[in-house]
Amino acid sequence: MSPDLVLRFYKKVEEQKSFLPSLECVCVLVHVMVGCKRYDDVLGLMDKLLRKMGFSHLEVLDGLWDCYDGEVSCGGVFDALVRACNLSGNGKCGYEVIMKLRTEKGFSVSVHAWNNYLNRVLKSGEVSCFWQRYEEMISYGYVENVYTLNLVIYALCKEMRLYEAISVFYRMLKSGIYPNVVTFNMIIDGACKMGDVSLGLKLFRNMGIMSMGFVMPNSVTFNCLVNGYCKLGDMKTAESLRDEMTVGVEVNVRTYATLVDGYLRKGCTKEAFKLCSDMVDRGLVPNIVVYNSLIHWLYFEGDTTTASVLLSYMIKTNICFDKFTNSILVKGLSRNGYLKEALDYHKWLAGENLVDKDGFLENILIYYLFRSDNESVSKVKQFIDDMFDRGLNPDTVTYGTMIDAFSKQGSISHAVRVYDDMIKMGKKPNLVIYNSIVDGLSKNLSVDVAKIMVDELKKLGLLDAVTLNSLLNGYCANWKVNEALNLFLQMQEDEAKELMEMMVAQGLTPDSITYTTLLTNACKKSSAEEVVALHDDMVVKGVTPDSQTYDDIVGPLIGKESFDL
Repeated sequence: MSPDLVLRFYKKVEEQKSFLPSLECVCVLVHVMVGCKRYDDVLGLMDKLLRKMGFSHLEVLDGLWDCYDGEVSCGGVFDALVRACNLSGNGKCGYEVIMKLRTEKGFSVSVHAWNNYLNRVLKSGEVSCFWQRYEEMISYGYVENVYTLNLVIYALCKEMRLYEAISVFYRMLKSGIYPNVVTFNMIIDGACKMGDVSLGLKLFRNMGIMSMGFVMPNSVTFNCLVNGYCKLGDMKTAESLRDEMTVGVEVNVRTYATLVDGYLRKGCTKEAFKLCSDMVDRGLVPNIVVYNSLIHWLYFEGDTTTASVLLSYMIKTNICFDKFTNSILVKGLSRNGYLKEALDYHKWLAGENLVDKDGFLENILIYYLFRSDNESVSKVKQFIDDMFDRGLNPDTVTYGTMIDAFSKQGSISHAVRVYDDMIKMGKKPNLVIYNSIVDGLSKNLSVDVAKIMVDELKKLGLLDAVTLNSLLNGYCANWKVNEALNLFLQMQEDEAKELMEMMVAQGLTPDSITYTTLLTNACKKSSAEEVVALHDDMVVKGVTPDSQTYDDIVGPLIGKESFDL
């Protein structure tokens, strides 16, 4: 009944070298700490059990269950275990805890534990898994709270389903669940990322009204909008929002970093450096993000001298490079003709064990090595051998870069050989790689082989406009006029169908005008069967046909004289 005394006693005894706490001992202490809401101590104890003492999450669950005491325990101890599993980086363990409690113990964790687990799933980028688990949670009868619905909105925005996210927002209001500033920030950020900054600004201006005065914008809200306008190149509005922030909301380094990057994207280097001076005048210190933006765009514009001065200043003032700085430096040197220096820098990084195992820097260098000189193939081979020596295997991007380079050089046999090696290594080709091969075949008098490959890709559902354009260029280059025309007409027809599917997916109902437009164009370049199929598809999707269009185009094709609305 004295939590402080229990914890002090435990820590005192723990200092004895001969003392090794048991699972039961620590689990009892966890129950006591949860009871008095000392959650930092709880997470520390669970981390000790999971990491230092080597118990599995299910063993810890059994230990906590066996020590459950109605007088000092509460169900929050199992919520805490789910959170500890998520913090350890393994969301799957958290889910296993939830399900074992439900199926074997007959105990349900709170909605907070589910929220914590679902948040972990989203942070891992597993959006499809999120939807599956979310629906599972709802099926168990849990009542959503603002944090649950915020996660739903975040997932929808991540999938660019902005209007569905807004509908969830209105569902919150109807359910009496008040949105918080995070809710607004996610929707505003989603609108800005989709390019609809005006919608984001409208939501921003109405935050107070829509939340009945409970929510006001914070620095994150402003930064989302500033970023949106910077991406559009509207620096005047972005700056005015920054000025508006100064009244009641703190302008932070991120705000300036966004504005600096916005000016640099427009090629306004002078204005970007002026903003850096303004930052310092306000007592804000430019961080690595600001320096990375400056160096990246300086290299992009070919100003290697100023970029080198900035890099020297960073070293002199002990501003540590991060992985983005390294990639910017390697790519910047390579694209400006300093490939040897880039390779030397990479070699130094590798020697200091500062190169990530993701192969990102290596892929940049392989790309530029292929474009260096006549001995590029041998240099790439040596570079890849060095990668293997360091225990780094080529990934899909590496193989794709090599295939694309060989295809562009006309060395199709080499490209196919690399493709075969890729398959042997268990790497799965993506559409970009297939497009490189189709393009290479089409440009090197092998357009018939390219057509066979395109047909196979079509069966797999792996076609896009790039694939078909490559084949179209191949037909034109080989004077296969009829094939080129047929493919062009097919592409136009597919584009019409895709447009209608896109309308339906985004909640826009095709109408009689859509019907008339698509059918009028289709009848000029498609067969009778295809025109009728397009008509049927639109009717199934709820389109009311225009009687005049039907009578003039569809009716004669199917042997009917008129269509009665």
